[in-house]
Amino acid sequence: MTDRLLRTATRTHSFSESVIREMTRVAREHDAINLAQGFPDFPAPQLLKDAACAAIQGDVNQYAITWGTANLRNALSEKYAAMYDLEFDPEREITVTCGATEAMAAVMLATIDPGEEVIVFEPFYENYGPDAVLSQASPVFLPLEAPDYRVERDRLEAVVTPKTRAIVVNTPNNPTGRVFDRDELQAIADICREYDILAITDEIYEHIYYESEHLVLAGFEGMRDRTITVSGLSKTFSVTGWRVGTIMAPPHLTDAIRKVHDFLTVGAPAPLQEACAVGLRELGQDYYTQMVERYKERRGVLLSALQAAGFGCTTPQGAYYVLADFSGMSDEDDTTFAKRLTSEGGVAPVPGSSFYSTPEGGRSVVRFVFCKRLETLHAAAERLRAFSVSG
Repeated sequence: MTDRLLRTATRTHSFSESVIREMTRVAREHDAINLAQGFPDFPAPQLLKDAACAAIQGDVNQYAITWGTANLRNALSEKYAAMYDLEFDPEREITVTCGATEAMAAVMLATIDPGEEVIVFEPFYENYGPDAVLSQASPVFLPLEAPDYRVERDRLEAVVTPKTRAIVVNTPNNPTGRVFDRDELQAIADICREYDILAITDEIYEHIYYESEHLVLAGFEGMRDRTITVSGLSKTFSVTGWRVGTIMAPPHLTDAIRKVHDFLTVGAPAPLQEACAVGLRELGQDYYTQMVERYKERRGVLLSALQAAGFGCTTPQGAYYVLADFSGMSDEDDTTFAKRLTSEGGVAPVPGSSFYSTPEGGRSVVRFVFCKRLETLHAAAERLRAFSVSG
């Protein structure tokens, strides 16, 4: 085979396959409890499953409108008006995608030109940097200091350049569990307005928060027309395999986003969109309240288990992740430790370096999820306890 045939696109050379998905395979190989990948091991709401089956049996099985079924877009518009006092036109400002992952890629490809820069807070969800690179832009990583992971205006302003096109804002945050407060979001909004920058928000965990409230950046003064809000239904309704993501954006940006989305995936699954519309309209506030209470209980089980095993942890304010420091247990690097915990301890985390631009940033931390049944987390606690004793 010639060198020309072996050559791959340069844009792929700076990033690797998802470490999160890799750790799921490692967990299966060792029959370990998978606390690496953020998918629940408990059922989705029966209402949603019944609605999906009804849609399929009702022959809603062909292409939907590329940017989403009218029913789901209308339901999303109703939700944002009721919950956040934000009016989004379902015909001109709402796009449904194949998950929030595709949404983020479509947004960057549609709004960022080659040579521009995208500010990404660190630690970060692993897709943001590659999405910028695929857009032929440069990710500019701004470390947030542990254990508080706060956004400081002066440090953010210091990395803004004439090439800065957008700031990616993920709250509630994966992997830290931080929920950015009003002062932090105001600082981001002020800088976006002052320097004419877009805000791209990843709000996939918008309904999973504990000690604080979710604030939508698009609702801040002057941010309605410069914010692209990415979210989805997979985490809220525990249907991560359905791949139903959402984008709220002003019309001139939505037009471009829809073009990219069309050529990336054509559209999200039609019957599952109909089911999500049912969920948005018929699962009331009690559903969201009970979901958070159950996650609080699971959070407590995992935190107690990790602390008893010797990990250093900060209590997450939102989402369902714990970024845990193992430096008091081992001087190994994060990848070695994560794979040893998986193979010898029977519990799989994600190496922390996958959330940092350089391996040194996450060398002593690993990420665990607690979106699992209580019995799964109690079993993981027993294994963590045995692992810590064995050394």
